Amino acid sequence: MTASLFRSGLCIAVIVAGGCAMQGQRHREPLTQAEIDQVRDASWEPKQRLTLYVQFARARLVKLEEMRNDPKTKDRPRQTHDLLDDFQLLYDELNDNIDTYVDRKDDIRKPLKLIIAADTEFQAKLRALKAAADVPAEEGHQYEFVLTNVLETLDTSAEDHRKLLADQEDAAKHKRLNSNADARNRAKPE
Repeated sequence: MTASLFRSGLCIAVIVAGGCAMQGQRHREPLTQAEIDQVRDASWEPKQRLTLYVQFARARLVKLEEMRNDPKTKDRPRQTHDLLDDFQLLYDELNDNIDTYVDRKDDIRKPLKLIIAADTEFQAKLRALKAAADVPAEEGHQYEFVLTNVLETLDTSAEDHRKLLADQEDAAKHKRLNSNADARNRAKPE
């Protein structure tokens, strides 16, 4: 009887774990195949790769603005939610790449300046969406959570990016950063 209960418990645990794993996979791939190819072609060159992620994130916000301004748009709340979610995933990937370059002690000062400018642009656009008076309350509730999360991530990241740039400037003065040529000659991370 104990073995039978153990097997039943094990089966339930596997089913629950499988359900949780499926729940965790709810996100779509935010990149198109063409964008994936561009990232792959950029290899691990920090300026190219980080610039691409900024461009892709910006493209999602442009698409969001176009969709929201199109009177023919159907299911505007769902599309708004999905584009905000894609933006969040891309922005998280941008931050993950920054972390990789920092861990490798790569000099990413130039792309960081671009990212800091983009942070300000992105914050302004998303705050305008949050403050939009013409959004019906029931529509806004459908994407309010993801919008709040995106803004919190942007606020925290913008501050982190500015601090990181200052740290990188200091490290460059003391020649503690790898040049991009050095980074290309090292093994690429997984």
